[in-house]
Amino acid sequence: MHVSVSKALELLRHSGQLFTEVFRHGSMTAEIYKPQRVDFQQPHNRDEMYVVIAGHGEFYNGGNTVPFGPGDYLFVKAGVEHRFLNFSEDFCTWVFFYGPDGGEEEPPVF
Repeated sequence: MHVSVSKALELLRHSGQLFTEVFRHGSMTAEIYKPQRVDFQQPHNRDEMYVVIAGHGEFYNGGNTVPFGPGDYLFVKAGVEHRFLNFSEDFCTWVFFYGPDGGEEEPPVF
């Protein structure tokens, strides 16, 4: 399977939304997300990964804020408050949801 950024952005434009699903396999879904000025996300019920395609800004994740830019990887556990802040106009990102509702179990710490 191959989905280019340009094809994903085309699908997004046609959807009329800020995100759209571009692939699904098992419990994993891949989306493209391009918020406009403000990110109004709410916590999700599954674990989530982002890979930034373009743009830069700050990412708030469960009480911590970090800068981000193209190519950066960001992980959010299920149920954790998160959002993109102060992002550039060209910002867009891949989003991957996977696993069961409530997130994957953490391995025991020895």
